[in-house]
Amino acid sequence: MRTLDVALGERAYTIQVGAGLLGRSDLLLPLLKLPQVAIVTNTTVAPLYLAKLAAPLRAAGVQVLEVVLPDGEQYKNAATLNRIYDALLENRCERAATVIALGGGVIGDLAGFAAATYQRGVSFIQVPTTLLAQVDSSVGGKTGINHPLGKNMIGAFYQPRTVLADTETLNTLPERELRAGLAEVIKYGLIRDLPFLEWIEGHLDELLARKADALTYAIERSCANKAEIVALDETECGVRALLNLGHTFGHAIEAGMGYGSWLHGEAVAAGTVMAAELSRRMGSLTEVDVKRVVDLLRRTGLPVAGPPLGAERYLALMALDKKVSAGKLRLVLLDGIGRGVIRADTNLNDVRATIEACCHV
Repeated sequence: MRTLDVALGERAYTIQVGAGLLGRSDLLLPLLKLPQVAIVTNTTVAPLYLAKLAAPLRAAGVQVLEVVLPDGEQYKNAATLNRIYDALLENRCERAATVIALGGGVIGDLAGFAAATYQRGVSFIQVPTTLLAQVDSSVGGKTGINHPLGKNMIGAFYQPRTVLADTETLNTLPERELRAGLAEVIKYGLIRDLPFLEWIEGHLDELLARKADALTYAIERSCANKAEIVALDETECGVRALLNLGHTFGHAIEAGMGYGSWLHGEAVAAGTVMAAELSRRMGSLTEVDVKRVVDLLRRTGLPVAGPPLGAERYLALMALDKKVSAGKLRLVLLDGIGRGVIRADTNLNDVRATIEACCHV
């Protein structure tokens, strides 16, 4: 088991990465204020891992409430959030209870937002079961739900007490989900960790083959990168926005196509290509650099072109992005491979041309 720290003062916590952590109730029991937990999961994960997490807790005398939600990004909304509140209220969960998210990014965001707002805040633990959640969404305290007009526009920053990333859960992860998670792994290399990017390029076949050592290293290195950034900028007022490389374009794809049509990592991959191409148009990447990004994403089996929504539709959806400030679109671009930068001086004509070139509109 590897342990990393997220240094946030009184809200500091650890990330545990390793095999067989789901059955380790000893890692959770010291964090419980009351022997009462609500495990929030979905219909896909529950048959695989719910009993493995719940049984040791029950054996230790913990009252366990199981909340099983439908699976899919299309359910990351207010109606599903209310189902969590209903379960907590109907079972008289107290303020000292703990909510545990067992699943991917959707479950983590939903359960985290429920924990942040139920009785104005109860304890929260992340147990991510997808690669994307283990390397990104479970770390840093972003929680929330989608709105038909924009992704993750309603939510809260709310840090977990701990993150348990059991690498054995990746053995049952669908191939498409594994590849989507690698989009976020590649992101860290592109924005701040060139040696890691070079490692990914050299070990991609091992990652795709689910070699345990390679996956564990990728998760640990990704989490270390994110933990450093979150410690510097918890509420995304500055450097943390770099973690959104490709996300402004990607969120437009997800909203425009209908949540669940594209996986988040797939949309981020296509968005990353657009960010690279726009960076080239602004003079900070070369054609060789862009080809390097495209080739790596293509080798990973990810989309390298967005859907033909139309440039104006993209721009309208991007205008609702959280990084818009004073009416100006702020985009995460690349000032060279391995160096992310936040730009508010992009020309809309360049953005429009980039969309047209990368989405075949």
